[in-house]
Amino acid sequence: MIVYPVSDRFLARLAESHTPVTQVQLMLTNGDVIDLPHTGGSVTVDRSQAIRRTCTVTVPDPAVIPRTPADQLAVYGARLRVSRGVEYGRPTDTELVPLGVFRLDSVDGDVSEGPVTLAGKDLAAIIADDKFTARYRASGTVVTAISALIRRSLPDATITSLIDDTAIGSRWFDVEADPWAGCQEIAAAAGAEVYATADGEFAISTLPDLATTTPVWAVEATEDGVYISGSRAMTSDGVHNAVLARGENSSEGIPPVSALVVDNDPGSPTYWSGPYGRRPFFHSSSTLLTSAACLRAAQLKLAVMKAPNASGDISSLPNPALEPGDVIRVVHEDGSRELHQVASFSVPLDLGGDFPISTISAKEDS
Repeated sequence: MIVYPVSDRFLARLAESHTPVTQVQLMLTNGDVIDLPHTGGSVTVDRSQAIRRTCTVTVPDPAVIPRTPADQLAVYGARLRVSRGVEYGRPTDTELVPLGVFRLDSVDGDVSEGPVTLAGKDLAAIIADDKFTARYRASGTVVTAISALIRRSLPDATITSLIDDTAIGSRWFDVEADPWAGCQEIAAAAGAEVYATADGEFAISTLPDLATTTPVWAVEATEDGVYISGSRAMTSDGVHNAVLARGENSSEGIPPVSALVVDNDPGSPTYWSGPYGRRPFFHSSSTLLTSAACLRAAQLKLAVMKAPNASGDISSLPNPALEPGDVIRVVHEDGSRELHQVASFSVPLDLGGDFPISTISAKEDS
């Protein structure tokens, strides 16, 4: 969950006058890959959504609308690969950053004149839609259980784990249950999250700590900066200062276990015994086998739940290399400096338009 790897000159180029470069490829089920000329669209990335990445692409040519059974066979199940980058002075010198691989979900437009709008969701949607038709048992460790659920629907999926793996108790899922929601529940046993990446792969990771993570990008209201506008808000919604994690697995004869972790820092605005009051969060899962497992899950979850109750809405020049969870430094027009953690953003596929970034937490930057 760090900014997508780019060259040293990429981030500097974003603040300079340059020509953005975008690419949309349609990958048909017959193996053909078509570069699609396009006039607009966007990719939205939102950490709060189960399906983290979605896209819309505007295509001028109505020929992409499936008309025959053969066309439909090629399109149903097709995928879109979307990228955006920069040009370094000449068309042959470019650098592209992937924005996602998407299942093509809809094609809509005027069959005679166009334009046509393509819409898609990232590959987690394939797992979410592959509901269980029989009871399913997840077991082993966090990584092996999640990997099995993902590869049940996508056998060739590439899965990268950035966490310390931990054993889990058996978790039975009923008929019609959502396997992707199951992946999220199992990841929570390690205080982690699982998501589809910009490369069309999958990652299991924890949210970086705002207080200790080095900023990956500067959004500054200076002559050479990328800042356009910004606002900041305070809310206590979703901010908790304790987590009680509980596990019970009667099917395996394991007695109930639990662990309570509280914010015990008197200098914290969400101190458990302070004026903020007591606002516990409860997490329970049969995947938690021991008190130690509950403690670890509660500690990692509390680190997220007690994040500073500040949020921001920032508009800047587009940076397609950002990822949710990235920490950025923001310098406002009045000179005030803040560190923000990225929650969501939308990358335009046309040459104009702002780049709105929403954040989940913020703190003053010295």
